[in-house]
Amino acid sequence: MDGFTVVVGLIMLIGLIGIAVPVLPGLLLVWVAVLIWSEDTQTTTGWVVLGIATLLAVLGQLLQYILPGRRMRTAGVTTSSTMAGAGLGAVGFFVLPVVGGFLGFVLGVYLAERIKLGNHAIAWTSTMHALRAIGLSMGIEMATGLTIAATWLVGVAATT
Repeated sequence: MDGFTVVVGLIMLIGLIGIAVPVLPGLLLVWVAVLIWSEDTQTTTGWVVLGIATLLAVLGQLLQYILPGRRMRTAGVTTSSTMAGAGLGAVGFFVLPVVGGFLGFVLGVYLAERIKLGNHAIAWTSTMHALRAIGLSMGIEMATGLTIAATWLVGVAATT
């Protein structure tokens, strides 16, 4: 492997870390790394890998928003509760970086559900459904990123 390929791999690794620690646009970084590599290789294999990576990224993004959203609607978690969680999550992220985002999200969803439902146990159950949906979303994004990285590795092996 040449130095350029190693750098592209490191960008991909940073993107995958960005999926697990949502500070960086993880999946976008993984895709951009494939784009840079494809542009550099200028081979049919490189362009095919980029096409597959693009298809995977689009499919992953669609699934990432469709499946968790459907699960939350089925569980009765409203968009307003999710937005309250996102708002407090954003505030929490700046108050207590990284961990505060997660804690703020949980608190925001819980408070919105508690106000809406008026019952701790039911509000907590709704909050847990929202957390599972967020976990599913992150899992889909990570699986997509890893699949794109694996596709790139096959492309690297095919071009060397």
